[in-house]
Amino acid sequence: MRSALTRRASTRGRAGAGVALALVALLLGAAPAGAAAAPAPPTAGPSAPAPGARSDVGGELMSRTGVVKQELPGRAFPALPTISSASWLIADLDSGEILAARDAHGRYAPASTLKTLTAVALLPVVPADRLVTPAREDVAVDGSRVGLVEEMRYPAKQLFTAMLVVSGNDAAGALATAVGGMGKATALMNAEAARLQALDTRAVNTSGLDAPGQASSAYDLALIARAGMSMPDFQRYVAVRKSAIAAPGGKSFEIYNHNRLLGSYEGALGIKNGYTKAARASFVGAAERGDRRLVVTLMRGNPRPDREAALLLDYGFAVAARGYVPVGQLVDPLPAPGKAPPTQDSATRAVPGAQAAPVGLVDAAGTNPDGDERAPWVPAGLLVIGLGAGVLLVRQHRAQTAREQRTARSNRYGGPR
Repeated sequence: MRSALTRRASTRGRAGAGVALALVALLLGAAPAGAAAAPAPPTAGPSAPAPGARSDVGGELMSRTGVVKQELPGRAFPALPTISSASWLIADLDSGEILAARDAHGRYAPASTLKTLTAVALLPVVPADRLVTPAREDVAVDGSRVGLVEEMRYPAKQLFTAMLVVSGNDAAGALATAVGGMGKATALMNAEAARLQALDTRAVNTSGLDAPGQASSAYDLALIARAGMSMPDFQRYVAVRKSAIAAPGGKSFEIYNHNRLLGSYEGALGIKNGYTKAARASFVGAAERGDRRLVVTLMRGNPRPDREAALLLDYGFAVAARGYVPVGQLVDPLPAPGKAPPTQDSATRAVPGAQAAPVGLVDAAGTNPDGDERAPWVPAGLLVIGLGAGVLLVRQHRAQTAREQRTARSNRYGGPR
């Protein structure tokens, strides 16, 4: 057995080596050995983050639960309207620049606004002219229904229209049946949410009816709406004001869009409303003025969220006309399988308009002038000195350990050996 003195010498030797390695690591701008590892970025998997989790996807300000808005010294912006919804966001639909938000990543029950994800995920895999026969559980679903009849065959375009225009839960269920059942449909939806980097979202059904674990956020609904509005079929469906659905006996009946923003707001492009008692009101809307399109999302609001959406759109168009610095960014989707990855991680990229500081140009706190945290710049000379000092410390500790071990043996056995 090693003596206590030998063990202490060995411990001091390891500690000395650790000091040397830590010195080198600090000079390199890395974490010292044994230090706690930095938390891993959120994974874009089908499972939702833990309840109450916050994300900085889209910028640091998006992790805040309070209101973030335009505040530039010397520049007057319109007053932000009073919004009762617990969570909301207003952004440029094309550039993705966020003008203002509140609790953007707060996770809430989405109600029927989740049908936007159903459409984005299933439109590419269910052709518009495909005939779909709804299952018994589809036509008997709870909540709003368009009136589908079991054993009738419906063109998929009618099902998408009914789902997005009158929020037909039976149509949403039939579209799940078209792809092989609810399990396969929600797998496609969660995979698409992951690709869009909608990390707050987890789909349990295609209708948005309240279900344990089903959630989204104002930020994610804006990502989904942006993806949808890049799809011609989606654009057409959400803007439909009146349509018809087939009925037995060769008849049909008319349906009218439940989105009250259409027809009441200048330049409204539509999208989707939702409501359940548990979720309260949710809303996704878009509008266009001139060459600018804005998207607005609200969650957990009052029964008429279209009114608050109109107020936020007015605010957004007024801010956009005066020039602004975005408070965040709707990130770009990840590349589809088989496509080249982006040149930059869009989940953490700088807000548009910000310029990266030259390498090595940092202030005393280790940040560049724009506030983007970077590792301190280390000149080559200091690096060489650090490496040399580390080697010297290790050699000194090894020599000290050897001397102490010889002394221990001499004391134990009566003399040097």
